[in-house]
Amino acid sequence: MRIAFFGGIYNNYLALEAAIADAHSRGAQKLYCLGDLGAFGPHPDRVFPLLYQHEIETVQGNYDNSIGNNLQDCQCGYTDPHDNHFAQISYDYTYANTSPANRDWMRSLSSEIRFEIDGLRFLLCHGSPRQTNEFLWESATSTAFLERLANDQQADVILGTHTGIHWQRELSGGRRFINVGVLGRPENDGMTNVWYTIVDVGRQDAASGQPTPQLSVEFVPLRYDHERLAAEMRYEGLPDEFVETVLTGWWTTCLEVLPGKERRSGRF
Repeated sequence: MRIAFFGGIYNNYLALEAAIADAHSRGAQKLYCLGDLGAFGPHPDRVFPLLYQHEIETVQGNYDNSIGNNLQDCQCGYTDPHDNHFAQISYDYTYANTSPANRDWMRSLSSEIRFEIDGLRFLLCHGSPRQTNEFLWESATSTAFLERLANDQQADVILGTHTGIHWQRELSGGRRFINVGVLGRPENDGMTNVWYTIVDVGRQDAASGQPTPQLSVEFVPLRYDHERLAAEMRYEGLPDEFVETVLTGWWTTCLEVLPGKERRSGRF
């Protein structure tokens, strides 16, 4: 079974369209989205037809919960005033340009999706299983904490997003935590591509003669028409700081939430 996972669309319908085509070309049999459909980019309502048409099951992110329930902000989890200033600009634009029907659909989404394949119990969430807008960073999240999450949630594979940077950690008993990355903006590494994740699940004969489940993870760099996205962002009057990130691959906003190691890898 080959499954593709998309995180944080952030209104980037061009990257979503490219990711769907790329995942299908790689033989993905099922597509999932881990939430935050809006934010950052232009034309929110262009995301939803792609999700509907390709039957992409979707987790409710903090953005989706806020817009679906007509809240005043994105519940992004930022504490810095500068970060919250740009988050509010992004949220107000997205809310104003999301149709009532699509808001209703976002409100109906679940905060988690669970399924089982070949004996492996999958849990899909947005930030973490315990809090939708929790940031789980690679440098700041201990293996012991992830082990406890897997135990408490009775899950073998936990997949999330929210931080905007992909990573994974192997846990005891063949379990795994995977941050699938985001399609909405590049990863603060000076590259204009975005990322999604493919997971393969199969079985392998063990020495006992009993087949055991096998899991492989591939982080996929994805190129899309980022110059077109930047032009559309400018036309829509979105901040120049957002456009600069799309064109350069360096984050210019929402930086204060980054731990030291992730912050040092960027330009600002």
